[in-house]
Amino acid sequence: MANSKKIGESELILNPDGTIYHLHIAPENVADTVILVGDPGRVETISSYFDKVEFKAQNREIKTHTGVLNKVRLTVMSTGMGADNIDIVLNELDALANINFETRTVKEKFRSLRLIRLGTSGGLQPDIPLNAFIVSEYALGLDGVLHFYDYPFSEDEMSLSEAFARFAGWHKNLSLPYAIKPKGDLINKFGDDLFFKGITLTAPGFYGPQGRQLRLPLTLPGLNDKLRHFDFKGKRILNYEMETSALYGLGNMLGHQTLTVCVAIANRNRKEYNQNYKEAIHSLIAILLEKLTASK
Repeated sequence: MANSKKIGESELILNPDGTIYHLHIAPENVADTVILVGDPGRVETISSYFDKVEFKAQNREIKTHTGVLNKVRLTVMSTGMGADNIDIVLNELDALANINFETRTVKEKFRSLRLIRLGTSGGLQPDIPLNAFIVSEYALGLDGVLHFYDYPFSEDEMSLSEAFARFAGWHKNLSLPYAIKPKGDLINKFGDDLFFKGITLTAPGFYGPQGRQLRLPLTLPGLNDKLRHFDFKGKRILNYEMETSALYGLGNMLGHQTLTVCVAIANRNRKEYNQNYKEAIHSLIAILLEKLTASK
């Protein structure tokens, strides 16, 4: 049931042209299926596969292209880096889908989006090869974004969070890890052997939060060496990245389907990095677009 309470101007900020504050787009500019990427340059790469592009916009690091491929309307949008940016993008995408901007009230008819993150990550298991494709069955958030929302954690999610905190010897000064499993059936499109599936760690930064030590000491030194031994109901921690926990948590709360599929451009266990990973990104783009637009 829609909420008839009017949302204040300081809570839902609109631009003079009627677009939403950060994304700079209007409700009609968003397709039901949205591909999210971190890098603004990757938006152009993905939309080059479209049969046609009908709309383009950009504000700061957020670039949006909407078009059609195989008669399916798609939006591709860059979020920039980090779970804090996902907080902005997810809330504004949902507002575009489910809030009437004229009355500033929630719409009577709910619109559910499919939100798929296509990104890069660092593999954490010795058997994860460079350029491997990883699907995030769970996200373990080290970022803290979801602690600001009243999320109804399932027993399974709470069990994973607690098991990881015990295993890692989590420091009392750090935000408590939280586990999220995405709702919906998007993951069923990635059931073939092309993909590794498991747990993804979402970090609030690239260096210390992912165990990289340059000149500064770490709160949890040696954690990365331990991570390959963690097991939760047969699921391993496969990779690090910086967005998925917020994507899954906010998506679940707002009623949207979400999924993250990443290329492993590094292996943290073997200290390897592939500078020439763009070919793998193109391969993943082609596979993802085929799965999202194939006729049922």
